[in-house]
Parts: sequence; C-alpha cells; structure tokens
Amino acid sequence: MKSTPLHILFVLSAVLFWSCNDQCKETRVTRRFSTVTLSLMELRTLVKTESPRLMEKPGKMYVKGKYLFVNEIKEGIHIIDNSNPSSPKFVSFLRIPGNGDIAVRDNILYADSYSDLVAVDITNPSSPSEVERLKNVFVSGQFEGGNWVVNESVGSITDQNVDYVTETVTVNCEENVSPNFWWGGMLVFADRAFFGSAASSSAPQSAGGSSGQAGSMSRFAIHNQFLYTVGQNNLRLFNISNPKKPVDFKNINFGWGIETIFPYQNKLFIGSATGMFIFDNSDPSNPVQLSSFQHGRACDPVVVHDDIAYVTLRTGTACAGTQNQLDLVDVSNASSPQLIKSYQMENPHGLSIDFPTLYLCEGEHGLKVFDVADKFGVDKHQLAHFKDMDAYDVISLGKTLLLIGKDGFYQYDSSNPKDLKLLSKIPVGKAI
Repeated sequence: MKSTPLHILFVLSAVLFWSCNDQCKETRVTRRFSTVTLSLMELRTLVKTESPRLMEKPGKMYVKGKYLFVNEIKEGIHIIDNSNPSSPKFVSFLRIPGNGDIAVRDNILYADSYSDLVAVDITNPSSPSEVERLKNVFVSGQFEGGNWVVNESVGSITDQNVDYVTETVTVNCEENVSPNFWWGGMLVFADRAFFGSAASSSAPQSAGGSSGQAGSMSRFAIHNQFLYTVGQNNLRLFNISNPKKPVDFKNINFGWGIETIFPYQNKLFIGSATGMFIFDNSDPSNPVQLSSFQHGRACDPVVVHDDIAYVTLRTGTACAGTQNQLDLVDVSNASSPQLIKSYQMENPHGLSIDFPTLYLCEGEHGLKVFDVADKFGVDKHQLAHFKDMDAYDVISLGKTLLLIGKDGFYQYDSSNPKDLKLLSKIPVGKAI
C-alpha cells in the first residue's frame, strides 16, 4: 500500500478536528524570509580557520584520502580526520561565507564563497590558508530559502535569511479557511538542492593530479587539469594545471535549472530540473554538448556506470513536478540517450553505484539498496531498506559507505550491502 504524503494527512486531520470543536488549536510552522545586504569587501576578509564546531546545517560532502570535508551551508567547511571511520575527529572549521560546494586537487581545496572562487591550501588541515581568489565568477546562487545575487556596481551581495517559526494559535473550527492559506502555513521541508544546490564509481575523478570524491549532488567536478562548476544556466571551466593559481578559463551557457555535474570517462553528465545533458569531454578544455534527455520538471542528480545512467527524479519545495522515480537511461550512444525503464520511488535524492549495488537516498524515508545487474528488474532486487536515518546523499567507497542527511553524517561498513553496520555518526547539534 502506498503511503499517504505527510502534508495530506496533516490537512485531513486538521479538517476532522475543525468539525468537532468550536475552538481548535492549530500549530503552524512557516518560513519567514528577511533580505540582507552584505559587503563584498568585508566578506572577502572573513575566510579563516576556526576551532571545530558542531554541525548544524550539513550540506555537500567530499572525501580525499583520510580526510572528510563537510559543508556547513553558507558558513564554511568542517575538516574531519577519518583515519578511523569508527571514530572520526574534527580537525578544524574553515570559515567561508556563502559556501555551498567543495572540490580538492592535490593539497588545494576549491570552494565557492558567494560570487568568488576561493583556493585554500590544506597541506596542514588544522591551519588551512587562502592562496587565491577569483572574484565575481559566479553571478547568483541558491541556498535554503532563496537566491542570492551580486550587485557589482555597489560591491554587495543581496541574500535571504530564512527562519522557521512555530506557533500555536486558536481558530474557529467553523471558520472558512481557504486552501491557499493553509498550504502557505503548513510545514514544507526545503529540498537541499535548493540550498546550492557535491563516490567511488559515483563520482570518479580523473588523472592529472590527486583529486577526491564528491557526492552525486555536487555542482563542482574535477577532470584532468580543469575544475568544472555548474550554475543555474551555465558550465564554467577553471584551469587548475597550477592548483594554487586557478584561472577562469571558459563559460558555456546552456539550459536552465542546472543542478549537478558528474564526470565519467570522457563525458560530463549534467542534471537539471528538466533533463540530463551529456557533453563530450574528449578535449577537457572544450566540452561540447552531444544531447539531452528530457523529463518533466523535477530535481535530477545522476550517476553513470558503463553504458547506463541512473537518474533520480523527485518532487519537493524547490523541485515542483509530480515525479518520484529512478530512471535507467541507455547512454551507449551519447548522442541519443534512450530510456530503459522507470521505477517508482518515494522521494529519491542522491545516489551512488558500486556495481552491481546501487545505493539510493530517499530523504526522510531512509536509504534503499538495490542489485541493478538486471536493468529490467531493479524493483524485484531490492536488497535492503534502512529507515532509521534521513538520507540526502551517499558515497560508496567499496567496503565503506558515507551518508549525509539533515540529521547528521553516517559511516557504515558496507561489506554486506544487505546488512550495513553503523561505524559512526556525527549527529547535528551534538559533539562526538
């Protein structure tokens, strides 16, 4: 039996409650926005190393060697020593205002800081230092609660802060309340792709220097001597042949609602709100669009193995649409991708493949594990469903699985995908 969405149950229960009482209590959780203007000059002085701090709003994750890098949305990056996955240790917090994405080449970490690209030397993870900054290379971005935009003429960033306000009020049960009013007052969980929206075979990084691995939600990717970043309607290239001196190299405008990027072999697979774009990246300095695979409006991360792209489509506050599914797409002919089969899911987010095992995040519904050797029978080969976590994105490292969600960061022994063993958890708002 298909579960009833939370917001429908909320409305139905509220209607029943109104019909029985003259006075009813209603709990409302709303998002309240406030616009703030930030000085670019001041923001550019705030990148610094701080003492380790608690996770509050974890976003993207990245792994390189024994270190984990976890984005604190809009605030910076937690640097974590993961030499022992059963006992990860916070090393430092790298404060970077307006940060949403991470990538690492050799000992240089690249991060967005609102409109700027920042290069940080992490040779000493306990004391990283900024070594380069490319100003005004990003013109806008998305975080929780809305967009930010840069105003170069006055040297400022216009951003939105969001606060979640819970209040209980007394209402007349027979009061004629319009559906639009109630929809606006209900709790709607913002999708993390809205934030700024980032694995073994899930996010392979190519030769030409030592790079790490990102999750499927990433907007940053490294291939050969280039860092690729995707904005809402563009692909931007930075030459990092000298990692400490990134050079703004090229900007390619295409599509709209661009969300994620996944490099695989000599291709770039780019997820958007309306489809998947495939670029030929045989010449890493000049990606050329080959095709697009269109779908209805939905958030769309993608990973690839051999000739199959695994694409999740989901609804949500930022995603709109009505699709919650996993699409398998034949990309053997990258100029003409073809749908193999769609599988219904609950609310799929990030994913990672360690063939034939596919790990698929279902948001508040947890993590599902599939054997995808039979591309026409994925739904018949679900290996496990772990429901006791919020699952936003996942990175498979063979025998270890990294998972991040709104309630924290998890690590599992995945030697047996049917029976994941929890190694450690860094919970939101609590010290480890």
